[in-house]
Amino acid sequence: MKIKYVGAKPIVSQHGVSFDQTKEDSYTYIAPTIELLDALENLRVDKNGIVDLNEWNAKHYNEGALLDQLNRYCMDLDALASEKEEKTNVLIDGLKKKVIENSRLTEDERKAWLGNIAMMRSYYLQYIANELAYRCLLHILADKVTSTHIREIHFPLYHNYGMVLSHLVHILTDHKPAIDASLTFEEKADKVYGKFDTNIPKPIEGKI
Repeated sequence: MKIKYVGAKPIVSQHGVSFDQTKEDSYTYIAPTIELLDALENLRVDKNGIVDLNEWNAKHYNEGALLDQLNRYCMDLDALASEKEEKTNVLIDGLKKKVIENSRLTEDERKAWLGNIAMMRSYYLQYIANELAYRCLLHILADKVTSTHIREIHFPLYHNYGMVLSHLVHILTDHKPAIDASLTFEEKADKVYGKFDTNIPKPIEGKI
């Protein structure tokens, strides 16, 4: 399975193809998620359970190196590739069904719409592949946060770390154990930074 940027989710009609900019390509978030995983592997968690990324120099990966990292974290890429095909087929079959059952279309409009759907198959395949890869990495990140007993992650406001961690908040609600995490922004020494908080109570000194 390969990953590469394709763009926002397509909207197909009998008139052509447009793109829903509210549903962006998950590829955008793969690199910052891997960088967050790298940070949690290499940075010290202090005695209060806090990891501070504000002074951390992240390693940036090109497309080929990103795939290597994806292979390292998400080991069963064959399963993801199979799921990609299945989800794409379900999506396309659903789109085609709606067109075929639309009685308001002329025969030429129906033919054009179905042709546009078929033309976008490879795009849909890559869009869904990126989505599955990102979701796999989010679950690995959730495992890492819980296994290292992190209470807070302080992060700079760039490179989509905030977006990734906002998505992680939702993943953690269904995680085992479930965590009611939150995301806020704070100011310190005239600098604004993000704070990802797992809302785990701070341990009382001297208590286990």
